[in-house]
Amino acid sequence: MIEEPKKTSIHLIRKSAFAGVATRKSAVILTIKSDRKLSSSRIHKSEQTSASRFHHEAKLTSPSEVDAELLKWLKDAYALSG
Repeated sequence: MIEEPKKTSIHLIRKSAFAGVATRKSAVILTIKSDRKLSSSRIHKSEQTSASRFHHEAKLTSPSEVDAELLKWLKDAYALSG
C-alpha cells in the first residue's frame, strides 16, 4: 500500500486508490471505493463514478467508529483495487 498526499487529503493506493482520508475540524472523512452502493446510516454521501464503481464518505468522530463493518469495507475496497 502507498500513501499519496494531496493538497487536502491522503489517498491510499494499491494499484489504484481504494480510500481517501481528509481531516475536518471535528472529524475525519473517510472515502471508500466500492463496486456497489453501501446501505448504511454511517455513509453520509455516495457517488456513482461509473457503471460499477461508487465512492462513499463516512464521517468518523471517534476511534471507536473503526469497527468490523468499516474494516470490511476497507478490505473490500483494497481487494477491488488490486
